Amino acid sequence: MKFLLFLLLALPALAQMDLSGEYSPRVHEDQPERIPGPALGDYLGLPISDAGRAYAEAWDASRMTLQEHQCMVHVSPYIFRGPGPVRIWQERDPETQNVVAIKVYHGTYQQTRSIWMDGRPHPSEDARHTWMGFSTGQWQGDILTVYTTHIKQGWVRRNGAPQSDRGTMMEHYIRHGNVLTHMSVLTDPIYLTEPLVKTDNFVLDDHFAVNWIWPCESVVEVATRAPGAVPHILPGENVFLKEFQDHTHLPEIAQRGGAATMYPEFQTVLKQNAAVTRK
Repeated sequence: MKFLLFLLLALPALAQMDLSGEYSPRVHEDQPERIPGPALGDYLGLPISDAGRAYAEAWDASRMTLQEHQCMVHVSPYIFRGPGPVRIWQERDPETQNVVAIKVYHGTYQQTRSIWMDGRPHPSEDARHTWMGFSTGQWQGDILTVYTTHIKQGWVRRNGAPQSDRGTMMEHYIRHGNVLTHMSVLTDPIYLTEPLVKTDNFVLDDHFAVNWIWPCESVVEVATRAPGAVPHILPGENVFLKEFQDHTHLPEIAQRGGAATMYPEFQTVLKQNAAVTRK
């Protein structure tokens, strides 16, 4: 009996997928949005609310020349869309060897996330918000599912389409051989009317010759700007909103986004709109 008990204690814990490694991003998904950058006024495919659209249409790209914004970090729901590589590793308790946290380092803006695996609760609503937020994870088979709260305000698209600091995120990390798929579901009661789902792919790279450092030092870019001035565009005065429409020949109902534009059925709406326009 004692021998059987010894054998049971000697058995390893249920093995989980090891995500550890250094990964390079594959940016083919939504490539025009991620590499050249999204056009001003392009909210197509975003479940953006009226409040989110109003915020985005007041966006002036020169705001990024402000010293407070020059080194502003991509928040966790967006940072996987950055150009930098990703490193993942486990932190274990030295006594029990249980995984306490899974760490995710982003070469983009040199950010390190802690995904707590030890069952600790999320802090109170009044706790400090950060760029990466507070994350807890659990394994569902070979899929790591992560829930993140306490995220600072950021954006869902780099043309001013915002994410509020009330946003929360559910993620799934799925590894198939050397390919890591990251799926995120962002819920934002302020600027989104439905959850926003995105996926990103990464490939394990054993010969990574890349600079993991993201140096950023703010400077005065516009010397003639008055102290305290914040670049903005007043409602109804954004002359850039038509540029995307003119370039793509998309109707305004598509360009302005909304939950309906995420689904294939929206093609019917476009056809009906085109028929009305031709009359």
